[in-house]
Amino acid sequence: MKSISANLNIMIKASEKASKTLIRDFGEIENLQVSKKGPRDFVTNSDIKVEKIIFEELKKARPNYSFISEEKGLENNKDSSNTWIIDPIDGTVNFLHGIPHFAISIALKTDNEIVSGLIYDPIKDEMFFAEKNNGAFFNNHRIRVSKKK
Repeated sequence: MKSISANLNIMIKASEKASKTLIRDFGEIENLQVSKKGPRDFVTNSDIKVEKIIFEELKKARPNYSFISEEKGLENNKDSSNTWIIDPIDGTVNFLHGIPHFAISIALKTDNEIVSGLIYDPIKDEMFFAEKNNGAFFNNHRIRVSKKK
């Protein structure tokens, strides 16, 4: 495997740290507080906590980068050409119903182009990530499109 960029490494560490809260909360799903944002659009305390952890980890490493996140929205900072994009629980409805099919999603946009992205399923401990000019990976193993017709 080629070495991953510092930014992708930051994304991986942030998602792994946030996953601990998500796993704990999933185990206590009946105790979660839920708010409704719109029709079939919910936000849980877990969304807010996980987003805060990811936000803090990314900001600590890259304090000038901007943010787009599901719960906080847009935060423009000094470096507007680099923007973290965060969905703390991609699959909130599954999470709310105790269905173990949800993930943490983080991407980095540089100059209006997504240059790296990560999807981490903390329940199955499965991480998919890709980086421009570096390929796509599943748990550190290179993945490719099949050549089968």
